[in-house]
Amino acid sequence: MAEPRWLRIGDICSVEKGVTGLAAATPGEYPLVATGAERRSAQTYQFDTPAVCIPLVSSTGHGKKTLNYVHFQEGKFALGTILAALIPKDKKILDARYLHTYLQMNKDRVLVPLMRGAANVSLSVSAISDINIPVPPLTEQKKALSKLDSMSGEHAELLIETDKQLELLKQLRLQILQDAIEGKLTADWRKKNPALITGENHASKLLEKIKSEKSRLIQQGELKNEKPLPPITEAEKPFPLPEGWTWCRLGALGLFGRGKSKHRPRNDSKLFNNGTYPFIQTGDVSSSKKTEFKISGFDKQYNDFGLAQSKLWPKGTLCITIAANIAETGFLDIDACFPDSVVGFTSLSEGSTPWLVKYYLEAMQTEIIKFAPATAQKNINLDIIGALLFPLPPLSEHRRIVDCVNKTMDIIRELEAQVAERKNQAEMLMQSVLREAFEDKQAV
Repeated sequence: MAEPRWLRIGDICSVEKGVTGLAAATPGEYPLVATGAERRSAQTYQFDTPAVCIPLVSSTGHGKKTLNYVHFQEGKFALGTILAALIPKDKKILDARYLHTYLQMNKDRVLVPLMRGAANVSLSVSAISDINIPVPPLTEQKKALSKLDSMSGEHAELLIETDKQLELLKQLRLQILQDAIEGKLTADWRKKNPALITGENHASKLLEKIKSEKSRLIQQGELKNEKPLPPITEAEKPFPLPEGWTWCRLGALGLFGRGKSKHRPRNDSKLFNNGTYPFIQTGDVSSSKKTEFKISGFDKQYNDFGLAQSKLWPKGTLCITIAANIAETGFLDIDACFPDSVVGFTSLSEGSTPWLVKYYLEAMQTEIIKFAPATAQKNINLDIIGALLFPLPPLSEHRRIVDCVNKTMDIIRELEAQVAERKNQAEMLMQSVLREAFEDKQAV
């Protein structure tokens, strides 16, 4: 590419503010460019030419300098009052699409630093006009845009294909979990091990042992009397169970308890000053899917005062979110506290019951979310968790199911990583093309 000239935007473009109030605009036949990605509409138009439209206010507000979008629009269109249009004065010198691509790619370095203001951060027309940009010959601009258009089509097709593959893998993951909780993954194992699923090894016997352990804990004062769980009706049962299995309420499997964070306000610095006790929140539970469902990351730590109004849960506790990100799960990899938006599960049986509960909740997440009322922040309660209908296998089968699921999930995760890598390589290639064509070199 020939060496570009560095020209001032105000010398090569008309810079005009929009005149259409976004709130009061009457919908009509013409596109109305606003600050967000979506176009609105208006009854009248202000421009009839290709233009680059730049928001003059921060995309996030609250004193932060951010600019999410630089828009390109052509034809007849209206422009909001909090945007400015850049229109090339001579189309033989500057292509509006080239200007748009350059500014969109370099906005965080070229435009955002020019924003001013403490609470209401804004960008002035004069500041935009004074920006110097590299302007190669028009033939070079057209060549760069042609290359971009060619790459964009291939890039879009590849992204669509990788997204399809990721969606299919997601569906496969859910099907594996559903097959697990219906006993389909271990059908052959049951045929080979009939003695391990009948008699004293039947799942109903496991329930009796768990119930007996709960009674012992209540008698010793280590556990409060629990609210009776609702009886199970035939109409509730969604599928027939394999031999050796039984239906139960999830609450019958062990101990479910909400986290504690009694003090208000919850973010009072008195709770955290010089803290040493990890405080896990819903986002930390959700993020554990990136670390094999081990929860060890945290942003805050309670001090002794904070711990006194909370509870320290032991390493290995299964954490279940019941607010914001509902039914996300992970296991504590450290002793930690968490708020009442997280439920902790403690198993009263040996084996892999916590992992079985985790996979059940993952398989049923979409259905569980439906229990949440339609409020600003969706949430469910402990009663909903406890009353969920659970297909309980014999204890010996727990480990077999978990092993089958883990091995399959390892394969799916590897496939997902390969697809994600192809997607990332496509993005890197596209960015390389953009940098070559549109990223400015420092003027000498």
